[in-house]
Amino acid sequence: MSFRELVIADIRLVILRALEQDLGYSHNESILHSVLEKFGHKCSRDQVRTELAWLQEQGLVTLETVADIFVATITQRGADVATGRTVVPGVKRPNPRG
Repeated sequence: MSFRELVIADIRLVILRALEQDLGYSHNESILHSVLEKFGHKCSRDQVRTELAWLQEQGLVTLETVADIFVATITQRGADVATGRTVVPGVKRPNPRG
């Protein structure tokens, strides 16, 4: 796996974990962009949208467009990936919690 692939896999995990930890299991792309920056990922909003679309294709999130902004909601499968119960190639596996 290349360095770029490792970074993208971590970006996807950070997105899923942010959604899984939210009380409503949902965030808009702006909040997710800010979360990614806090975790050291300097990516564009366009890249956030690209990764959200990829996560939707994998069945890990659903997307709704509100005023041209993506709002992502994690699926049960996505929550399983975020917590390490399910493995999906292209998403970094989280470290064990506890």
